[in-house]
Amino acid sequence: MAWPRERRVRQGSAQRRALRTAAMLDELVDAQLPLVVGLAEPSARRAAEYLAALVMLGQAYRWFAAGWIGRRELHRRGRECVATLERMTRRPDAARALRHIGRF
Repeated sequence: MAWPRERRVRQGSAQRRALRTAAMLDELVDAQLPLVVGLAEPSARRAAEYLAALVMLGQAYRWFAAGWIGRRELHRRGRECVATLERMTRRPDAARALRHIGRF
């Protein structure tokens, strides 16, 4: 008797790639954590939120490797993470305007 498709544990290259990607994201976050400690409060908060988004993406890759979510859901979560990171890296209009003050 075969398990339903969504409950099967993935075997093969897709599982290995997903686990390698999750491990790479973990290494990236672990390498950045000591730097967050030395930042001022607002910067540390933004950096922590950025790293939290990467942690959530790594978790999605692990869940995909375990067969708990499908490829479409993994892609959706990946797009959501990228959109979150893009929103976080955009400067507000006011900050963009202030950048030009003092330049003649």
